[in-house]
Amino acid sequence: MTVQTPKFGMGASVLRKEDDTFIFGRGRYTDDFAPAGMLHLYVLRSPTARAKFTIVSTEAAKAAPGVHLVLTAADIDLGDLKSGAMQKQPDGSRAPTRDIPILCRDEVSYVGDAVACVVAESRALAQDAAELIEIDYEDLEPVALTAQALDADAPLVWPEHGSNRAFRYELGDAAKTDAAFAKAKHVTRTVFRNNRLVCNYMEPRAALAEWNAEEKRLVLTVGSQGVHSMQRILSGVLGIAPAGLRVVTPDVGGGFGPKTFVYREYALVLDAARRLGRPVKWASDRTEHFLTDAQGRDNEVEAEMAMDADGRFLGLRVGLVANLGAYCSQYGPFIPYVGATMSTGVYDIEALHVGIDGVYTNTCPVDAYRGAGRPEAAYLLEKLVDACARDMNLSPAEIRRRNFIRPEQFPYTTATGRKYDVGEFDGHMTLALERADWDGFEARRQASKAAGRLRGIGMATYVEACAFAGSEAAHLTLNGDGTVTLFIGTQTNGQGHATAYSQFVAEKLNLPIEKIHVRQGDTDELDKGGGTGGSRSIPLGGVSAAYAGDNLAEKIKKIAADELEAGAADIELVDGTARIVGTDRSLDFAAIAKAAKSPDDLKGFGEFVQDEATYPNGTHICEVEIDPVTGTTEILRYTIVDDFGAVVNPILLAGQVHGGVVQGIGQALTEDAVYGEDGQLLTASFMDYGMPRADLIPFIDFSTRNVPSTTNALGIKGAGEAGTIGATPAVMNAVTDALWQAHRIGHIEMPATPLRVWQAIQDAA
Repeated sequence: MTVQTPKFGMGASVLRKEDDTFIFGRGRYTDDFAPAGMLHLYVLRSPTARAKFTIVSTEAAKAAPGVHLVLTAADIDLGDLKSGAMQKQPDGSRAPTRDIPILCRDEVSYVGDAVACVVAESRALAQDAAELIEIDYEDLEPVALTAQALDADAPLVWPEHGSNRAFRYELGDAAKTDAAFAKAKHVTRTVFRNNRLVCNYMEPRAALAEWNAEEKRLVLTVGSQGVHSMQRILSGVLGIAPAGLRVVTPDVGGGFGPKTFVYREYALVLDAARRLGRPVKWASDRTEHFLTDAQGRDNEVEAEMAMDADGRFLGLRVGLVANLGAYCSQYGPFIPYVGATMSTGVYDIEALHVGIDGVYTNTCPVDAYRGAGRPEAAYLLEKLVDACARDMNLSPAEIRRRNFIRPEQFPYTTATGRKYDVGEFDGHMTLALERADWDGFEARRQASKAAGRLRGIGMATYVEACAFAGSEAAHLTLNGDGTVTLFIGTQTNGQGHATAYSQFVAEKLNLPIEKIHVRQGDTDELDKGGGTGGSRSIPLGGVSAAYAGDNLAEKIKKIAADELEAGAADIELVDGTARIVGTDRSLDFAAIAKAAKSPDDLKGFGEFVQDEATYPNGTHICEVEIDPVTGTTEILRYTIVDDFGAVVNPILLAGQVHGGVVQGIGQALTEDAVYGEDGQLLTASFMDYGMPRADLIPFIDFSTRNVPSTTNALGIKGAGEAGTIGATPAVMNAVTDALWQAHRIGHIEMPATPLRVWQAIQDAA
């Protein structure tokens, strides 16, 4: 039987509704807003990584041309930015957090720490005035490198803590794991660094604050991943009721996690607007972005796998040091923990112990970046599994097959308590091997060898947790012109929400997709919303939108039935009309809106509550060629077979996967946020930080082999982060394969830059 895909509904390859707006330059981002009388705020930042300081005088700055306000810590009464994300330590306690002051009081803790701010008629005047603030710095010795933070002689970021250890987490069963290692026939061990990344979204952060005198409240326009958390946190920092602050998010040019967080500048512009009664804007430049926006990854890892004589995994032991930076960012302490819960991946490993030490360093705070802990876990495991294959003289595919969780084992509870509902891991790996022509690789390797080049192939089989337990309510309104508006508390950052959400509603109302409007990003329009993150928007919000569509459809049919003198069961919705089945008697939606006796009759509501995460999974296969003379790596082929459950829109899905893969390739081959031992960020611009470029990215052969989720009401698993999770280990396993076959080099750190690859080859030779 042929299943017909609805024209606009779930499963249809609908082109993005929002693209014309962006392509033709009609998007409106925070920095595009410039109300009359607007002033500009500039933040004076620490030039040193760790110091005591005294502000000697601000008088010259206050007297500078165009200056309206100069603020230091002594001038403000604002709460700190707090993290509530600490998890329990082995003794059941939760470690204290080190919160972020809006302006530093007497000590700075990383380059870029906020010391003072100036508000003036222009950004240039504010910056000029800020340079007139007299400050005495007494430099102290910093610690900047993750690997040195716990050294006995390391300087202490916060001496009152007595250690740079922020917390200790442990997962799994140490005794059971020790027993597994005791009976192992072979143990494979790996030690590596998961490099630090800067989240370079296209649109740097900005914030505009206004005082609404008529309503006696503040209004903040800000690029975010959810306005309601901004409202909740900032109202607390300001010491006002949430109703006293409206938060609006217009178009957003990329988020990837860091735009979830509340930053100091948002509180400062609000406080300044409240004091001055005029609009105040702060807009970041790219250097500020590098120095101050929450960064990602930065782990030092030791991992070892216990195996029997046949290469079956008996136990996994992991020791991880996670860099938090100088302060606890909003979710910073949670990221290594949630990653560790995915430590066993797609494999049937009964014994596990993970120990995590979070550490403070004199660097920018670290928090969630696309994947948020799960890419770190996947890289750890997939790198180790390939090392196991080499040690056991097995192919990468064979060692995985021997250890996959089998379909008949589902539902499956991992050693960390994760509850996988479904999975056919061997199925997508086998298909990926076929599509990548793995069997034909050796001939291609020999051809490269003849040309003086090193060819390698690598894979990663991953599973991730996303769309975590919770809900995202959806509200629909039938408008007087026959269109429908959806209000929902997530936030698009370029993913195509307007299209995807409209598909759910269009299918339920049989309404052309262009007649559906999607509204997000205004605390005045919804009482609550969970925001966007963890690939939750479509699995949770999309299902709620479908439920709301069902609810509104019933109400429309009832109104139409009353007007047409028919039974509601005899009404069908067709192309924006309600029609008596089998007749030409109908009413269009505009007429139905006019006929409604109450506004509530035109509203639909839906809220899907999910009680467990979903678990997307898949296989990435990467094929590379290395020029040993220059160390340059070229990606020749890239193959993905993913399991995302039910697919909403194949075009949007491919876009999400492609974007994630590019970011994963960037971490593997080019990107690295490097701090010197003095705490200075050495890669603070695009001149020094290696962004992936178009010529680095190959054609991506992407397909799916989907097993619908039983956790999600529509079988959706989530896809926003998956590309990032699978890509980095696949690329690095391919690079390592090329180096191993030619020179028996079994490890190279990320990023595998031409210099690093060339040096490894020279050292081996």
